[in-house]
Amino acid sequence: MITIHQPRRLVVGAGSRGEVGAWAGQAGSTLVIATPVTSGFADSLKLSGKVTLFDAIPGEPDITTLEAALEAARNARPDLIVGLGGGSVMDVAKLVAVLWDSGQSLADVAGPNRVAGRNTRLAQVATTAGTGSEAGIRSLITDPGKGSKIAVESPHMIADLAVLDPELTYSVPPAVTAATGVDAMAHCVEAFTNRKAHTMIDGFARMGFNLVGKYLARAVRDGEDTEAREGMMLASYYGGICLGPVNTAAGHAISYPLGTLLHLPHGLANAIIFPHVLAFNQPSAAAKTAEVADALGLGQGLSQRDLLSAAKDFCAGLGIEMSLAVNGAKAADLPRFAADAHAIRRLMDNNPVDMSEADVLEIYRAAF
Repeated sequence: MITIHQPRRLVVGAGSRGEVGAWAGQAGSTLVIATPVTSGFADSLKLSGKVTLFDAIPGEPDITTLEAALEAARNARPDLIVGLGGGSVMDVAKLVAVLWDSGQSLADVAGPNRVAGRNTRLAQVATTAGTGSEAGIRSLITDPGKGSKIAVESPHMIADLAVLDPELTYSVPPAVTAATGVDAMAHCVEAFTNRKAHTMIDGFARMGFNLVGKYLARAVRDGEDTEAREGMMLASYYGGICLGPVNTAAGHAISYPLGTLLHLPHGLANAIIFPHVLAFNQPSAAAKTAEVADALGLGQGLSQRDLLSAAKDFCAGLGIEMSLAVNGAKAADLPRFAADAHAIRRLMDNNPVDMSEADVLEIYRAAF
């Protein structure tokens, strides 16, 4: 049995960000959560009434970031919260929407289904095509003291409105487009080959990774290719749907320490790890892995070794630097990364193949 949550309203298309104001109506007070870059799109939402902008969201938001955003919300007392950005922004927006006036703390809601409710409307306006956070009920925040991520999951965090406007992604640099695109693909592939895989989610996953195979290289080559940008936003959205009832697996678990400890952007971390886990899992998910390889143009009838090589070439061909060493990792760091990743059982237990800590360490060494 699975339960699928989706935004109450989804608007897709070039220029659709301008629909936010019409949907919002005469909101008395709106808090827009953004980054210093995405805050420049706030006026194009055409919001009325009092609008407060909080644009201090970094690439990997932590507890301090969340506390500052909550303080901004308590000062603004919003009727509507708008997440205007990528996954980090939208994850913070979800938590602010359910916590600012509730009396609950982050510690109170950590884990699944512990949020008491929500009194504030929530709109999510994506500006990247990667996390699919606009589609889902999960939020991740870094705990810098522990060097790990806190996961919160609740249907109360689903958006009332989600907007996929490809024009908002035109300015995303090629390297970020590539890495976030592979992250979107990883969401789909890890759910597709998951121990908890489900026929309905397989359908969303297939749509997602097929769109990546068709459009990601185009979006990297030409940032203003509207068709490709919209295709990637849909791929990201489908990946976000996959996360709710099925979730990711070892690929994301192994990528997380690269964000929390090495401070790599989430998309880049996933892109570096993706080929290694795809090949590792091939023997236990042969038919599905072959389907993924075909959709990405990697080839047919590939051995594990050839699959790994082809998948690495796919990512490198997008301009992604696939070496952990070049991205700042030290050989001495790898055992700590492996221990931390192996301990993320909520994801590792979803993998179609049991991975030992030694297996995880070997993946890091292969990616080094």
